[in-house]
Amino acid sequence: MTVAPSLSSRPSAEQLATLREAVARVAAARGPVLPFGIGPLDHSLAGGGLDGAGLHEVAGASASWSDDAAATLFVAGIAARFAAAPGVSVLWALTRFDLYAPALEQAGLGPGAILYAQGKDDRDLLMMCEDALRDGALACVVAEVKAADQTATRRLQLAASEGKTPMLLYRRYRRYGQCPLADPSLAMTRWRIATLPSGRLATPGVGRGRWNVELVRQRSGPPFSLELEACDDQGRLALPSAARHRAAADGGTASDAIERAA
Repeated sequence: MTVAPSLSSRPSAEQLATLREAVARVAAARGPVLPFGIGPLDHSLAGGGLDGAGLHEVAGASASWSDDAAATLFVAGIAARFAAAPGVSVLWALTRFDLYAPALEQAGLGPGAILYAQGKDDRDLLMMCEDALRDGALACVVAEVKAADQTATRRLQLAASEGKTPMLLYRRYRRYGQCPLADPSLAMTRWRIATLPSGRLATPGVGRGRWNVELVRQRSGPPFSLELEACDDQGRLALPSAARHRAAADGGTASDAIERAA
């Protein structure tokens, strides 16, 4: 297992004081809930956003590279918004380093806000994440795994609650055609992300990416899906332009807006 950066000596009293201040700043900035800033989406989430002390799972809608990339950027955007306060970091743990850092930066997660950790296997990785969550000094913890049983997700949820730190678990495909979210879990939310054709532009070029964002399961709330524009450089999603205009013109409830945007 390798972790960067590492501590080679015992920290001084001044360094410990600085760390405690950083932990307090992270907790204050993060808050108990992280909203998406999209009315129909936040309205349908129990609590109005993502629990800042809970486990949240994400998977691609298929094993294709495009859905894998979309799910990775969805996670990166959430992590970037949890790490919006200056001087805080995200831990991204994985067993095989295949991330493309410039793409993460385009989703708001720049090199100055991310630490990478590599484990020899999923079990080793999840143990590392538990320790990081309980420490409480990170904006959030991200892990990419192919296997995490119900006991592992229970431990992650307890560690996230204890350290008041959000855990984002990206489940990679083990078998083609078998959704990773079919495995039982104690996660507070479970998301499935699929790519969609981007919107047309008035001039030649590639439009902003679009995803089908499906909340497969959440505690104390129903599942739903929305068509959304991909993360911008601040990690923020958006309703497609046509859906925004219809919602503004037609009014109605948040449930109506979800049906119109889906």
